[in-house]
Amino acid sequence: MTDDTAATLSRAEANVVKALSLTPNNAHAHFVLGGVYALTHRVDQAIAAYETAIALDHSRTSALGCIGFAKCFIGRTAEAEAHILEALRLCPHHVDAYYMKYFMGEALIYLAEDARAADWLRRSIETNRNLPRAHFALAAALGLLGIEDEATRAAQEGLSINPGFTIRRLQASNFSNNPVYLTGLDRLITGLRLAGVPKG
Repeated sequence: MTDDTAATLSRAEANVVKALSLTPNNAHAHFVLGGVYALTHRVDQAIAAYETAIALDHSRTSALGCIGFAKCFIGRTAEAEAHILEALRLCPHHVDAYYMKYFMGEALIYLAEDARAADWLRRSIETNRNLPRAHFALAAALGLLGIEDEATRAAQEGLSINPGFTIRRLQASNFSNNPVYLTGLDRLITGLRLAGVPKG
């Protein structure tokens, strides 16, 4: 979360395109490019880049989970779970497993399945405590569930890792204009407010 997400992603895209011009079969570069596309309203291209990463490196199972989360941006959130579960099934101890569990948790908040979301987000944090978004998403799920004290603690944990995170910055990131996604994002933001995350 920055005040200039678009410029940051533009620089990232320029760098990864340059990397691919030098090493076109670099699976990691295709994976990173998928992330840039997903966060800049180009989900179809993101999915294609993630699929290329998997084709070049079959161990890059986290790309499956990223495909699932990218679908949230185009309002196909209900499809995310199958992709993420498949990623975890293929490689449950992958270095990115904590990210897959976070993806699942946030997607479930969008789907108004807050108790399940909280369970997945706790699992993400148990796997790796250093992902601030998992703490913030847990805070939101707990806020929506009315578990205020624990929600506040989760928000404070997130802020201890990323003190610059604010609701304003999240809203300004503008990863998608899809109305289904925006409805889910509004739920997340409501939970963040209930947990006491700074407005910014």
